[in-house]
Amino acid sequence: MDMDWDFDDEGVQKLTSPGEVITSATQFMRGHGTFVEDNDVVASLSGTIERVNKLVSVRALRTRYHGEVGDLVVGRITEVQAARWKVDVNGHQDALLRLSSVNLPGGVQRRKLESDELEMRKFFEEGDLLVAEVQPTHGDGALNLHTRSLKYGKLRNGQLVTVSPVLIRRRNSHFCSLPCGVDLILGMNGYIWIAKHVAENQKEGEEGFDAEAVYSNKNDDIDMETRAAISRVSNLIHVFARRSIPITDAILAEAYDWAVQQETSPSDLLRADVGDTMVAMVTALA
Repeated sequence: MDMDWDFDDEGVQKLTSPGEVITSATQFMRGHGTFVEDNDVVASLSGTIERVNKLVSVRALRTRYHGEVGDLVVGRITEVQAARWKVDVNGHQDALLRLSSVNLPGGVQRRKLESDELEMRKFFEEGDLLVAEVQPTHGDGALNLHTRSLKYGKLRNGQLVTVSPVLIRRRNSHFCSLPCGVDLILGMNGYIWIAKHVAENQKEGEEGFDAEAVYSNKNDDIDMETRAAISRVSNLIHVFARRSIPITDAILAEAYDWAVQQETSPSDLLRADVGDTMVAMVTALA
């Protein structure tokens, strides 16, 4: 069988399906999502082909999140237990956030007291959204999280959008600000948080730690213009996700500018014809 895949450039990704021959097993090594048959590397699932040096693997298009130490994730509290919270991070099982891994009133370095454990729902309760960092995992594969940095913690004033984790690429910073006045948190687990922009000088610093403000469940007043911007960005993410296009702040900024220039409402972006036109224009500029 002729093999059409060109591996001259590392990082080039192409779609494949189960049973399709990817390349020769005499030249490349098989990785996850592949098997060897008749000296060929063959795909065992649908996804994108990835090459690192001589290792060829297939990353599934629809998959659960498999965490790595240092990943930034967005999650939702599912259960409050003794001295810890369980957090949905789009994985095969809930992650764990321990009481010792969060900032508490009185300073980040102080010891956790029994009274803190009795008041855990004052910090996080079921349904709360948060951004955290992945720590070393348990033996059973459960992820450990921490929110000890003030850039992590409870999320307010925004909207959660879920995409496949394969669409989020690792980058230097997963905190992004768009020119339209919207902040993004691109969770490696496929959970994306869209919120109104907060200037750096308005964010809480460790010296001025205010537990009541940081752990508040009350949203700020959000003007209609900002609400429309959040809705437009949310729908743009849905448009790209449906077409399996990786989500970045750069492509969202380009798409947002196009939507504004075309005077396209947030709801119209979800129309198939509008979405196809927008994707074609934006990807041509990339």
